[in-house]
Amino acid sequence: MRPSFILSLDQGTTSSRTLLFQDNGLVVAEANAPLPLVFPQPGWVEADGEALFASQWQAVQGCLAVAKGLPDWHIDQIRAIGIANQRETTLLWERSSGRLVHPAILWYCRRSAPVAQQWRELGLESVIRERTGLNLDPYFSATKLGYLFQTYPELLRRAQAGELLFGTVDSFLVYRLSGHQRHITDVTNASRTAFFDIKHMEWDQDLLSRMGIPEAILPEVVDTAGVLATTHPSWFGRTIPIASLVGDQQAALFGQGCHSEGKAKCTIGTGAFILAHAGSDLHQAPEALIRTVAWRLSGHAPAYAWEGAVFTAGALINWLRDGLAIIQEPRDTEVMARSVADTGGVVMVPAFSGLATPYWDPAARGLLIGMTSKTSRAHLVRAALESIAFQIVDVLRAMEEASDTKFSELKVDGGVAQNDFLTQFLADVSDMGVVRYAMAEATARGAAWLAGLGSGLWPSLDCLPTASLGEPTLFSPVMSSIVRLESYARWQRAVVRSQGWDLGS
Repeated sequence: MRPSFILSLDQGTTSSRTLLFQDNGLVVAEANAPLPLVFPQPGWVEADGEALFASQWQAVQGCLAVAKGLPDWHIDQIRAIGIANQRETTLLWERSSGRLVHPAILWYCRRSAPVAQQWRELGLESVIRERTGLNLDPYFSATKLGYLFQTYPELLRRAQAGELLFGTVDSFLVYRLSGHQRHITDVTNASRTAFFDIKHMEWDQDLLSRMGIPEAILPEVVDTAGVLATTHPSWFGRTIPIASLVGDQQAALFGQGCHSEGKAKCTIGTGAFILAHAGSDLHQAPEALIRTVAWRLSGHAPAYAWEGAVFTAGALINWLRDGLAIIQEPRDTEVMARSVADTGGVVMVPAFSGLATPYWDPAARGLLIGMTSKTSRAHLVRAALESIAFQIVDVLRAMEEASDTKFSELKVDGGVAQNDFLTQFLADVSDMGVVRYAMAEATARGAAWLAGLGSGLWPSLDCLPTASLGEPTLFSPVMSSIVRLESYARWQRAVVRSQGWDLGS
């Protein structure tokens, strides 16, 4: 009997990936393609929407080209497609043509900070937090749409006339792949907009009105898994069910096997995102954290998650290479960090786009402190890697306070998590075991598992091919409690000094 496959699309911040999962859970083909980003001003990040789609389609074609070398391969063996995507990134396009009317505004773009402040003065902050679980921050899609409609009145006019459509990346990909037949988003992506009521699982009419966002532009909200759409035959030569849509961080939570309350994961890529399964009851979160929808499977109550975000993780390593030119490749950082006993007193706070959890300070700016004439490149590199771990610990501490529990372990994935120095240092300063599976592609795996459930390839959670994860590597803390406390206190003092900068200065 020929095997079945799930084609998993993972559209990320700086690249698009496609992986082909066999029904035994193994990846048998994969490909990726870069996505160029544009930085028009400090703190602004955007991408050409056509380049975004082209990047993903190039990765699909590359993956299928590899698949042609498989024994007895035929495209008819693809049971379904799963899509995971960078979240909050905001796209606006014409209903009739699918043509984008503005570059995609990336999730960590800060251009809409004035809109967030304007809405704060109108008293929207507490309402947004209560109904959507999110903070009033430029991070989320609502302020990005507010920026577009306030800056370009013609776009608002066209939106009100029903000529334009809004979507996060999942919605845009499905609109294109379905031949403009389906304008949908799933509950995980909807929960990242800051105008979706996560209790009643619907767009919040009151918030939309007060934000000036026309309801006509919004996609239909669907489950995370199920036969949600089908591709147009022009793309694959046949129709293929699209059986999962899921935000990348929720996909990683699912792909890490965190299917029950109290389990946590951290994906370390461009940024770092920590999610902990919070069960099916909608708890009120402390101000430091956000609440989000983890997933909703057909016939089941939605699962929720606590979430914390670190804006600058892998992006910091890229800056060491491209901005400071003190490394040639990201992999160089591990050897350099180990070449010195410590940072020599140097602390780096990489608040390039402000600070996220638990500070939520868009005015914070990057800080490098403690240098002497003996500071070397290796000290800077080590301080950079340590800063990523410290930011993650900030989030974990806030989560433990919120849930009144101590996590026993943290599952990690993402490209930056392959750095053994960083992963060990994270175990040390968090004082918990850090688990990294040999099969690192948790985001794509989560989308594939969900698509397999949605298409009936695997009938239940118990049938998921978890054996394909391989043997985990466990990083256990070895740092003394005194060193841990002193180093973390030094980090917190540096964070205080990075905050409160005037954006206009």
